[in-house]
Amino acid sequence: MPDHPMPDRSSRTNQQSAGTDIDSVLAALADPMRRRVLDLLAGHGAATATVLAAELPITRQAVVQHLAMLEQVQLVASSRVGRERRFSVRSEQLTATAAWMNSVAQQWDTRLEAIRRIAESTENDS
Repeated sequence: MPDHPMPDRSSRTNQQSAGTDIDSVLAALADPMRRRVLDLLAGHGAATATVLAAELPITRQAVVQHLAMLEQVQLVASSRVGRERRFSVRSEQLTATAAWMNSVAQQWDTRLEAIRRIAESTENDS
């Protein structure tokens, strides 16, 4: 019998799902225009594609396509208000992605600190 418990299959599936979500968020944010759309939308709080297109060098239809991609990865939400569709930023996926990035950064900081300690102890032994 192993000294450590086997990982729970459901937690591994949850981690894979979270990784897939992060991959999707990063892929969506890789496009500079989508980041601009998201930034503008965050500044407005809620806005229509027409309002956003007026502030961007692209067509309303292109804005709609970018918003659709952002909505697909749950970075924005939309709702109908009369004949208009209003979009707003959803922070959950951004928060999860930022947490993952902070975790990776912390791992690197820990590794670099270990290397620093080894280098300093080697210098002191000389």
